[in-house]
Amino acid sequence: MTNIIVLFPKAEDAKNIRNLLVRHGFQVPAVCTTGGQALGCANSLDDGIVVCGYKYPDMLYTQLKECLPPHFEMLLVASQRVFGECAGSGVMCVTMPIKVQDLINTLEMMCANIARRRKKQRQRPKVRSEEDQRMIREAKELLMERNGMTEEEAHRYIQKCSMDSGTNLVEMAEMVLSMMRI
Repeated sequence: MTNIIVLFPKAEDAKNIRNLLVRHGFQVPAVCTTGGQALGCANSLDDGIVVCGYKYPDMLYTQLKECLPPHFEMLLVASQRVFGECAGSGVMCVTMPIKVQDLINTLEMMCANIARRRKKQRQRPKVRSEEDQRMIREAKELLMERNGMTEEEAHRYIQKCSMDSGTNLVEMAEMVLSMMRI
């Protein structure tokens, strides 16, 4: 579930938006009235969306956007004039007065994009450290030397043992090295 931070200078407006979003099934861990509060909350979360007005006591939405962590998106609720200014800035906009269905549909689309980005991130292969690569290489070399395997066969052997035992490749390479060096 995507975290949503609600930021409006008037606490009453922010709470009303939060209540609306919660009623529609969104998770709202924070309601803020200043940009600084929103940044503090955003830095403590993995990712999410900031639903906000364009002006706060301590900054404007453009300054907030610059300071937000890269894994956060912004949904600006503002007048048509401000809406025109933010075109092409990477900020999604909903015009005032708020139409509930427009707000909900836009948030659902943004949440779907974040979910897709998370899925892509999980599917990306992990980058192994130099130490881990060295460990795997040594285990393969030892298997090749002692058992007459090719590099591909040694790699598949470590990989299969890793899957069979439910450990990761590096841990299995460590086990192969410790068992064969005895």
